[in-house]
Amino acid sequence: MKYLAAFLLLGLAGNASPSAEDIKGVLSSVGIDADEERLGQLLKELEGKDVQELIAEGTEKLASVPSGGAAAAGAAPAAAAGGEAAPAAEEKKEEAEESDEDMGFGLFD
Repeated sequence: MKYLAAFLLLGLAGNASPSAEDIKGVLSSVGIDADEERLGQLLKELEGKDVQELIAEGTEKLASVPSGGAAAAGAAPAAAAGGEAAPAAEEKKEEAEESDEDMGFGLFD
């Protein structure tokens, strides 16, 4: 990721096709040593491709991935209720105890 981030930063700065040395310069400025093999592989994969098109394609792919937003939305109302949840739990516990008494026996009888 750090190699790609450096590549993109250089692209934003106006360098349309950053070289390995350019990327190493960015990484070394923040104290990161570049791995020649990984850097070479990244540049080979990006060679001749438009970064803006790749970002657009990636965005389309990410849009089709489920993000699990429905589970978080369901948890929010329970968290918002906060103070009401504890009494409800106590009522259910009392109801469960009463139902044992109604049957004439309990769990430990």
